[in-house]
Amino acid sequence: MPSHTRPLRRRLLPALIATLATTAVHAQAQDDASQARTLDQVVVTGVRASHRTALESPVPVDVLTQEDLRAAGAVNGELGQALATLLPSFNFPRQSNSGGSDHVRAAQLRGLSPDQVLVLVNGKRFHTSALVNTDTKIGRGTTPVDFNAIPISAIKRVEVLRDGAGAQYGSDAIAGVVNIILDDAPQGGEVAVTGGAYHTHFRPNDRDITDGDTGYAAAKWGTRLAGTGFFRFGLEANNHGSTNRAGYDTVPDWLADPTPANLALRGHRNYAAGDPKAESYNGWLNSELPLGGNATLYWFGTYTQRHSIGDNYFRYPDSSANVTSIYPDGFLPQSIGTDRDVQTAAGVRGLLGDWRYDGSLNWGSNAFGYDLRDSLNASLGPDSPTSFHIGSYRFNQGSVNGDFSRDFGVGSRVATLAVGVEYRHENFRTLPGDVASYIAGPYIDAPVGAQAGGGLQPQDAANLSRDVGAAYAEVSSDVTEHLFVDAAARYEHYSDFGGNWSGKLSGRWEFAPGYALRAAYSNNFRAPSLSQIGYEATSTGYGADGKLVTGRILSVNNPIAQGLGAQSLRPEKSRNASLGLTGQIDEHFDFSLDAYQIDIDHRVTLSETIDSPGLEDYILQHFGVPGVQSVAFFTNAVDTRTRGVELVGNYRTPLAGGGLLLTLAYSHNHTDIRQVLATPEALAATGAGNVLFGVEEQNTLTDAAPRQRGSFTANWNSTRWNLLGRVTRQGSVTRVFDFGGGYVPTQTYAARWQLDAEAEFKFTPRLSVAVGGYNLTNQYPTRSNSDINYAGNFPYDVISPIGINGAYWYGRVRYTF
Repeated sequence: MPSHTRPLRRRLLPALIATLATTAVHAQAQDDASQARTLDQVVVTGVRASHRTALESPVPVDVLTQEDLRAAGAVNGELGQALATLLPSFNFPRQSNSGGSDHVRAAQLRGLSPDQVLVLVNGKRFHTSALVNTDTKIGRGTTPVDFNAIPISAIKRVEVLRDGAGAQYGSDAIAGVVNIILDDAPQGGEVAVTGGAYHTHFRPNDRDITDGDTGYAAAKWGTRLAGTGFFRFGLEANNHGSTNRAGYDTVPDWLADPTPANLALRGHRNYAAGDPKAESYNGWLNSELPLGGNATLYWFGTYTQRHSIGDNYFRYPDSSANVTSIYPDGFLPQSIGTDRDVQTAAGVRGLLGDWRYDGSLNWGSNAFGYDLRDSLNASLGPDSPTSFHIGSYRFNQGSVNGDFSRDFGVGSRVATLAVGVEYRHENFRTLPGDVASYIAGPYIDAPVGAQAGGGLQPQDAANLSRDVGAAYAEVSSDVTEHLFVDAAARYEHYSDFGGNWSGKLSGRWEFAPGYALRAAYSNNFRAPSLSQIGYEATSTGYGADGKLVTGRILSVNNPIAQGLGAQSLRPEKSRNASLGLTGQIDEHFDFSLDAYQIDIDHRVTLSETIDSPGLEDYILQHFGVPGVQSVAFFTNAVDTRTRGVELVGNYRTPLAGGGLLLTLAYSHNHTDIRQVLATPEALAATGAGNVLFGVEEQNTLTDAAPRQRGSFTANWNSTRWNLLGRVTRQGSVTRVFDFGGGYVPTQTYAARWQLDAEAEFKFTPRLSVAVGGYNLTNQYPTRSNSDINYAGNFPYDVISPIGINGAYWYGRVRYTF
C-alpha cells in the first residue's frame, strides 16, 4: 500500500496510550443522567436573549447531554449515529457500494437535504466536507457536513434547533441548526474504552456472522488558567471493522455473459455489502483565558484524520471490464478514502460599557484523497496498474465575525438587541488523479478508466472561490408578563449570487401557568455550494441495470450541459412556518408538540442520469467528445412542500432509591413535490426517454427517508446503577428505480421496531463498567424483491434506518478523575 494511505495506528496510537497512562486520580462526580433530555435547560441557540430555557424558547430546541450521547454513540464513537438514535427528526443513513459516500455519511433533519442544515461549534459556523456525494441515494449531489469529524468525547451538549434560522445564522439553515457546545470543565477528566461487534444470524445465507469489530478509546483532561480560565483537550482513537451482508450471486444473463468462468461463480458470495472499514484519530481543545478589564480570550478547535476502505461492484472474469491475465477469477474493487478535517476558532469577548461583544476568527478545512485498489484500467490491457489515485478534493472556509448585544429598558420590561457582521471566504478545489486512472489505452474495445470510479481528468479539475458578507440585527423582549417576541433580519451578499434578505418573527404566549403556545415564520436562503456550481467528474461503472456505462457529471458552465438545456443555478429559498404547544406539570412532566410547514423553491439537485441510445452520438456530433454514454448536471429542478409534526415528552420521578426518566419522542413529516422543471427541449431532442428530473430523483426527495420515527426511552439512575432501555420504531421507506422502457421497479420497506439497552455499574464514583447492545432482537429490513436485489447479491436495501447489519453488542469501561 502507498505510504500516504498506510494506517496511522503505529504513529498516533502510542501518543494516545501515553496520554491515558499519565491521567491523575482526583475524583469528580459523574453527571446526573436524570437531567438528560429535559426541556428546562438554558439554551443559547434559537434566540439571543439570555437565560431562556428550551421550554421558554419560541422555537423547538432539543438539548442532548454528554450522558445522552455516551449511551447512544457507543457503536464506534459516531456523533451522527448518536444524534440519529436520540432524535427522530434526524436521519443518518448508512451507505454501501456508493463510492465516496461510503466514506462520508450525510445526515438529514426533518427529511430535507443534508446541505439544508447549518452546523455550529460553540456558535461558530462549521465547514462542509470537500467530497461531493454523487453515488448515494440520500444526499445525492450534496457536500454535507461530516458529523463524524467532530469528536463525540469533546461535547458538553448539543442543541438542535428544529426551525428555519437563516435570519439569525445565515445561509443553509433551512431545516434547522445543530449547535455543538464543547466541554468546558475547568478541571478533571475522563478515560473511556469501548469494544464491540455485530453478531447476527443472516437469513439470506443461513449463517451466523460476527464482524464489524470496533475498538474506541477516548481521553480528556482540563486545568484552570488564571483563576476563571481553563484549558481542556482530548484525544480519540477509533477502529471499526467492515461488515458484509451480501447474498449468494445467481449470475443471470443480464448481469454477466453466460460463459463457463462466469457461471462457475453462481452460488458464491462475490459481492460485499455493509459498513466500510474505518480507522480514525481525533483531537480537540477548548480554552479561555481572562485578559482583565472584563475581556476573555478563547480558542477551540477539532482535528480528525480518517482512513476508510469501501467495497464496489464485482467484475466478472469474462467481461469487458476485466483482463484475465491480471484477475483470472474476476475482481472486487475497493475504494480508499483518506480524510483530514480541521476546524479552529479564536476570539475575544467581554463587556464594553453596556455592550457585550464577541470578535472572532474562524477557519475550517477538509481534504479528501480518493484512491482505488484491486481495480484496473481495462483499456491498458495487461499493462494496467491495479491501484490508482482517483483524485483529491479540498474545501477551505475562513470567516471573521463581530457580534454585539445589550439589554435596555422598554417601559417596565427589558429588551435585548443583538447586531453583528460577518465576512466569509470559501474555496473549493479538485485535483486530477493518476494518468492511468483515466487514460484511454490501446485496447479500444475495453472501457476506459479505472474500474469503480475513473480518475478525475485535467478537464474535470475545479478551482472556485467566493466571498460572502453579512449583517444582522435581532431584538427580543417580554412584551408582557406572558408574551415573548423575537424578530430578526439579515442581509447577505454573495460575490457570485448577489444580495438576499432573510427575516424571522417568533413568539411565545404563556396562556396558563406552565402552558404556552409558540409560533414562528421566516424566509430562508441557501446559495448553491461551490461544488454544485463547478464540480465535474468522468467515470466508468455499472448502472443499476448491470450495464457498464461511461458517464460524466458536468457543471452547468460546461458547453455540453448547456447544449442539453442546463441553466445557471439559482439560490434555494424557503418559507418556514411553525406552531407549537409546550407544557410543564410541576417538576415531573414536561412536553412540546410542534407542527410545521416548509416550502422550498428552486431546490438544487443532480438531474437524472441521462443515458438514452442517441446521447453518445449527439455529444460526438455536436461537441466532438467521443465515448460519453451518460451525463448528469446540477439543476434547480423542483419546488417542494414539507409538512410535519414533532412531539417530545419527559416524565421523571424518584424510584427505588434512584431517579427514573421516561422520554417519548416522535416525528412525522411528508414532502410533496409542488412543481418540476420541464425537461429542456434540447435534452428531449437527444433521444426518447430523456427526463431532467424523473421518478428516481423525485423518490429521493419524497419517500427514500422515513416519514415517521418514534422512540420511547426509560433511564433509571442511582448511585451504583444506570439502566437504559429504548424502543424505536423506524418508519417505512420506498425505493424506486427507472431502468428505462417503462421498467420502474418499486418496493416499500416496512417499518421496523428496534430494541436498545445498556446497563452501567459504578464500582466507585470514578469507575464504571457498562454492557449493552443495539437492535438486540436482530431486526432487518424487508427482503428486497428480485427486481431490486441485484441478482441476489444485495438482499437488503441500505436506505432503511434499521440498517443491514443486525444486532450489535458492546462493553465500555469509564474512569473519571
